[in-house]
Amino acid sequence: MDSGEGEKLERFGDIVMSRPDPQALWRKSYPEEWVKADAVFSREGKDGQWKIKEGTPEKWTIGLGDLKFHIKPTPFKHTGLFPEQSVNWEWIKRVIENSEKKDIEVLNLFGYTGGASLACAKAGAKVVHVDASNSALNWAKENAELSGLSAKPIRWILDDARVFVEREIKRDRKYDAVIMDPPAFGHGAKKELWKIEEHFLPLVENCLKILSDKPIFFIINGYSAGYSALAYKNNLIGLEKKFGGRVETGELAIEESNTGRLLPAGIFARWERGE
Repeated sequence: MDSGEGEKLERFGDIVMSRPDPQALWRKSYPEEWVKADAVFSREGKDGQWKIKEGTPEKWTIGLGDLKFHIKPTPFKHTGLFPEQSVNWEWIKRVIENSEKKDIEVLNLFGYTGGASLACAKAGAKVVHVDASNSALNWAKENAELSGLSAKPIRWILDDARVFVEREIKRDRKYDAVIMDPPAFGHGAKKELWKIEEHFLPLVENCLKILSDKPIFFIINGYSAGYSALAYKNNLIGLEKKFGGRVETGELAIEESNTGRLLPAGIFARWERGE
């Protein structure tokens, strides 16, 4: 709806939410609209909290494309959905549906509430969804049920991404595609430390080891780590040389409904083999 001065104003279904966003380095266009917010996240120092209007539901359902999601305010200002990722989900579905390969298996690391996994399942792929948060994993299962995909072949794995991939190497498991959305910092299911500057490169290298003989895509997303999409692209160039296809990079953004102004919302690098 609007953004500026370090904040963004969004509508999820009927609920209007105001949240901090450091990328909004400009003035708000419609200051009068912000008083309509049903939920406002404010931060003091490192801590933050929601101020929610009476009558606002604890969680509610919205549709995005042909998928459905539960939305709810979390203590870390998130809502359970990153709508800018929908363009990647459409890309993923196109690649899977257009592939001559059958019985496609996809590994989704840092899977969060399941958007990419549901897109893969909707397109007919088998999915292994890995996340270190039990609450996020349960949330993803709820979204699968909402989207009518609970019976699809999705394995929900509570584990540290690095540990899981290392096990898959030992098992000689192979995947036709990999999706990853690594945070800048975090902890695994057993409190394993994740620091992107230390652990990203070994993880990508291990993921390359579990690709099948004819992989179809590899996608890396990022937001808060401060890297250029070119840094991610450079990790995928080897796939282009080995299997053909192409690597592309870009920024993800959310368009304001009134002004058309774009709010930066992340970066991506993705490789597609093609046929």
